[in-house]
Amino acid sequence: MDLLLVAAAVIISWLVFTWFVRVAKTTAKTAFLIAALVLLLQITVGIGPEQIFQKILEFPDFIKSLFQNGSNPPNL
Repeated sequence: MDLLLVAAAVIISWLVFTWFVRVAKTTAKTAFLIAALVLLLQITVGIGPEQIFQKILEFPDFIKSLFQNGSNPPNL
């Protein structure tokens, strides 16, 4: 019985560990891609991180105004 419990604990620990490694790799890859995109935008067209962040913050209001105004979408 104890051997079965230890084996189950090892298997569950291994599954959780591999899941955590996959999540960490995906998170790091996504963060790198976002940083590369911001750097590319800053170098090519002069758009800085502050401007991108401001547009991200304004996006929910833009979507809400699309549903409220119907066919008259606001300008970004």
